[in-house]
Amino acid sequence: MTRQIVPGPTYAEMRDPNRLPDTVRKEASSALPSNELAPLNLFNINWKNTGTDVERIILPKELTGVQANIIVLSGRTFPSGSMKVGPAYTTLAEAEVLDGLRPGDRSIIGPSTGNFGIGTAYVSALKGYQAVVVMPDTMSQERYERIRKYGGELDLTPGTESDVILTLERTHSEYVSKPEKYVVLAQFELMPNYRFHRHVTGDAVEKAAVGVGNGQVAAFVSAPGSAGTLAAGDHVKSLYPDARIVALEPRQCSTLFNGGQGQHRIEGIGDKMVTLIHNVYNTDLLMLINDEETVRGMEVVQSGTESLVRRLGLDSNEAEALQGKFGPSCICNIVGAIKTAKYLGLGPQDNVVTIATDSYDRYPSVSADLYHRHGGRPDSDTLENWAKAVFLGASVGEIIDLNRPGEHDRLQTMKRELWTRFGYHGDLIGRMASQIFWDEENGKIEEIDPRIEEIRGSLG
Repeated sequence: MTRQIVPGPTYAEMRDPNRLPDTVRKEASSALPSNELAPLNLFNINWKNTGTDVERIILPKELTGVQANIIVLSGRTFPSGSMKVGPAYTTLAEAEVLDGLRPGDRSIIGPSTGNFGIGTAYVSALKGYQAVVVMPDTMSQERYERIRKYGGELDLTPGTESDVILTLERTHSEYVSKPEKYVVLAQFELMPNYRFHRHVTGDAVEKAAVGVGNGQVAAFVSAPGSAGTLAAGDHVKSLYPDARIVALEPRQCSTLFNGGQGQHRIEGIGDKMVTLIHNVYNTDLLMLINDEETVRGMEVVQSGTESLVRRLGLDSNEAEALQGKFGPSCICNIVGAIKTAKYLGLGPQDNVVTIATDSYDRYPSVSADLYHRHGGRPDSDTLENWAKAVFLGASVGEIIDLNRPGEHDRLQTMKRELWTRFGYHGDLIGRMASQIFWDEENGKIEEIDPRIEEIRGSLG
């Protein structure tokens, strides 16, 4: 039975929550800690905790070993515990206002390796849809549990993080092919993901640098899973044309780097493809990160406070404040930011901004697997060595300058070869070589936001 739409925010309101009525902001802020599944929590989907300031973490230089300021934009306070709930919401909201979707019409499908799937299950629960999350069958148990907690069903495909291509194939064969039954929130290919991150996350990246160093963004660093987050780089470059946009990959699955197709442990990234929504011509550098270092780095931050204080010289309050904030992909981004600062020779006035997609609460089982591989919990000496190797020892090797002749075209060819297999026309992919295409996609927000407001107003 078809039901009424549960309203949510516009892109503009997610970018600037002060656009929301004061009563809505206050009620939404109260709902998040008291009732996670209250529909009002849709209005908490923003980087600014439904207020003014972004939550940012400026990493201690004793940890990073570089002069530049490494600023981490934290997505852990989003509803569901990850910023991936944002593109899940916008993709579903656009289907409602542009395609007439209503609760009860069809089931919602979320292809994912974790956080987007959690976001799909969460938003679907708040809006009254049944969700099915398609993901590999070896992700962390915490991710599966969170999806089930929100009422989502799981359709597990064989393999690990880097086998998401199998998830994509299942999604197209079982769900995209049956539009009368399913609506697919296809994060790897649909533009609401791009629009959310360019318009909303991009603004948050800009604001994260305010009051730090020269207040500008010298580089924005992110590991692509869907590559949605990299869209924030388009906003950064509109403000700072000389800024560098940096993409990271696992060394063990170096698909963009050199066509590598291996397995890796960094959940949420390195998905063996150039995604359709990746604006490859606006990405400047490509770097490889060792997956084991991301797990070790996570453990250092989580349980190595004493080693960080006594052995590396961090302030005890700063070291304790890092606990619980980062999962493996977050550490991957931090290591990439450090590498970027070293590679570019950035100084104390320069800012490198990166993203912490989620937090440690999704990864205790990853720590348990680390202990198993290393014969138990690491001691202080081991944690010190890991900290020095992962963070202070981040190298400037395994980096490609994508502005070299032919590199962007190489990635564009990889995109064309993959996505024409899934029914996308070569002419569409060809237009993606121009920044005009991406600017036009972002410009559609001016048409979408009034539709969201119109439906919200009609509900009284």
